Order: sequence, then structure tokens, then C-alpha cells
Amino acid sequence: MSNAFILIARILLSFMFVLSGFMKLSDPAGTAGMIAGAGLPAATLLAYVAGLFELLAGLAVLTGFQVRIAGWLLAGFCVFTAVAFHLPYASGAELVNILNQIMVMKNITLAGAYILLATVGAGDYSIDARRGAYAAA
Repeated sequence: MSNAFILIARILLSFMFVLSGFMKLSDPAGTAGMIAGAGLPAATLLAYVAGLFELLAGLAVLTGFQVRIAGWLLAGFCVFTAVAFHLPYASGAELVNILNQIMVMKNITLAGAYILLATVGAGDYSIDARRGAYAAA
């Protein structure tokens, strides 16, 4: 039964990144604007890199391919985006500050979920299991 729950968790954890990656690649200019607004260099290049990373890492989690690696990478990505894009809170607008606080909490929480997934592995219903790369922790 735990393998079924791991599969459900992988599906739920992959949804946001598959969709977000696709959206970033569909509108790289909008993403580049957000990246530039955070003061990061090479915004257009980073928009494409972020979109590809999110899409491919999300698909890896969904299919159960290299889930331990994808989990660690996505955990790091979540922490980085929390710090780079949502801290500090002070923007002058109270609603923006509250939304940024929520985004930081969401990203940190997701990082924990991805660390757990990296630790537990993909489960039996995965490409990793078919390749013999999954061993229950």
C-alpha cells in the first residue's frame, strides 16, 4: 500500500513543476522580467533554464525516473526561489508582503517534501523500480 501512496505523492508533487515549467517556456519574456526584477543576471537565459529544469524535473518525479536526484535538486530549487524571489518581505504593500510570506512557507514546505521523496525513493510504480535503481529505504 505504501507504494501506491508514494505514487500519489509523486503525481501531486510533480504537477506544479510540470505546469510551471511549461508556462515559463511558453512565456520566457514574462519569466525573464521577474528574474531581472530580482536582480539576477542573464534573465532570458535563466528563464529558459528554469523552465526546462522545472519541466524535466517535474516529469522525472511524475514518471519515477532518477527521483532521488530530482528530489534533492527540486528541494534546493525551492529554497533558492524562496530566498531569491520572496525575501525580504518588505515591499511597501502589506498584501504583497503577506503573499511573499506565504510563498516562502510554501517553498520551504515543498523542499521538505522533496527531501522526503529523495530519501524514500520512487517506489515500486516507477521507472527507477523497473531499472532496479529503487531500493526501499
